[in-house]
Amino acid sequence: MRYFIVDDDRASRKMLSTIINESELGSVIGEASNGQDAIPQILAIQPDFVLIDLLMPKLDGITTIEKLRENLYDGHFIMISQVVNKEMVAQSYEKGIEFFIHKPINKIEVETVLRKTEEQYRLKNSILAIRQSLSHFAEDKKHVKKTSRDHVQSILNDMGIVGEVGSEDITNIIELLLMDKYKISPLPPLKELYEKVASLTKSTTDDIVKESKAIEQRIRRTILAAMINLANLGIVDYTNSEFEYYAPRYFDFTEIRSLMRQIEDNDQRKAKVNIKKFIQVLFAEIISKVD
Repeated sequence: MRYFIVDDDRASRKMLSTIINESELGSVIGEASNGQDAIPQILAIQPDFVLIDLLMPKLDGITTIEKLRENLYDGHFIMISQVVNKEMVAQSYEKGIEFFIHKPINKIEVETVLRKTEEQYRLKNSILAIRQSLSHFAEDKKHVKKTSRDHVQSILNDMGIVGEVGSEDITNIIELLLMDKYKISPLPPLKELYEKVASLTKSTTDDIVKESKAIEQRIRRTILAAMINLANLGIVDYTNSEFEYYAPRYFDFTEIRSLMRQIEDNDQRKAKVNIKKFIQVLFAEIISKVD
């Protein structure tokens, strides 16, 4: 997640930025001390979330939000507030603010709020991606032949992760497997696959080793995002077609069920990610589609 912080208190901005970075919640891509300075920056870099102080000089939080909406910014806002004023809180809700972080800033509260907003953000994007996929279904059927990359991207899109940074790494692995014709013999070790993908962009041994480790982390986070998306879909509608198809095939279904309970109970424990199973199932499905 990409965050922008708007707060006239420099210490608060520093504290929020530190919590976001140390808790691996995302990255802070900008900050401003007031709404007036924040507006042009936010419109230029389009962050996913804006953490914005309710009371600030020049432009308060609510006015800043109104002006950003007028300029078609469609990101999400999290209000930072030191005062508990029912009228201001009500006005904030009217402007679409669903979450508040209270001052003085508490690390646990910040982590909890940001993880909840991230879950909602990913669920919204997942549902949007699925709708887009369905809307293009009829058009896709007209295509005489789709490439292996097209098939991979379509499946990742169904799981709501086609935009994740690790999706390109996953696609590259499948294309390498198809090129090397591992259709009959067992798949090579994951480490070997990571290094082959890394060698596409790196040349020295040290750089390849370093990049292969980064690839593993990107893929792990991307697959975890797919698990979270499917778990949220299952919570909303257990009979959802994408949930019914992908959850038991690509993942350990007991892990998906456990993740659903964790989300409902606001349990922050991390789910187990089985990269090998995900790659094997995806590769087998792509083979069935391209053969």
